[in-house]
Amino acid sequence: MIDVTERDGVAVITLARPGKLNALTTAMRVDLAAAVREQGARARGVVVTGTGRAFSAGEDIGQALGLSLVEEVETFHDMTRAVLETPVPVVAALNGLTVGGAAEWTLGFDARIGTPATEFFLPENHLGLSISNASSYLLPRLVGAKALRLVLDSARMGADDALALGLLDEIVAPEELLAAAIARVHRWSAPGTATAVHLALLRPSLAEVERAFAAETEAAGRVEASGLAKAGMTAFVNRPRQ
Repeated sequence: MIDVTERDGVAVITLARPGKLNALTTAMRVDLAAAVREQGARARGVVVTGTGRAFSAGEDIGQALGLSLVEEVETFHDMTRAVLETPVPVVAALNGLTVGGAAEWTLGFDARIGTPATEFFLPENHLGLSISNASSYLLPRLVGAKALRLVLDSARMGADDALALGLLDEIVAPEELLAAAIARVHRWSAPGTATAVHLALLRPSLAEVERAFAAETEAAGRVEASGLAKAGMTAFVNRPRQ
């Protein structure tokens, strides 16, 4: 349910489950981490995008219901770890709705490019879930004190607001999205650039990220043990469909 192609020396990883808004199953998350590592070792850079009207609806809650939340969170963490350890630029081409763990994953990317249809949505708090992907460290790093409100409110944010906050770096027309992301990689990986050195210097600290992973795994265990997570996920799965 992910496709990997190459365009002008850049690996393009596409979430290809549009009927489910590219919601991420456990297997997809494992595959995404592996694909980022594999492609990052051979390509000029990596672009990740989605198909249809969403980049990704985040975790496939129906698939995850009944599984260990701690183990599920660990697979999200490894997706972020794969991005931050990759020696080439990693750019998100956010074609639409970007939710939960998928939105948090992009916080560790080197750039996030959207369209007017791009939305960010962190619903975990109102589902009885906890955030992951080291977003407890990465989100304040990008937006400062507003991070707490974004998480507690669980409100959707449109592209213009996301750009103003720093969650997006650029907004382009939908038909230009992939080309813009690839162009960003080309600009950063041009011959003679010291990009690999500066990625190592300026990306989020891996030590801090690992500390955030540990705290978030412990938080996932707490909401799981309390019953909050199961109740929220069950209510979400059984919600009335319009």
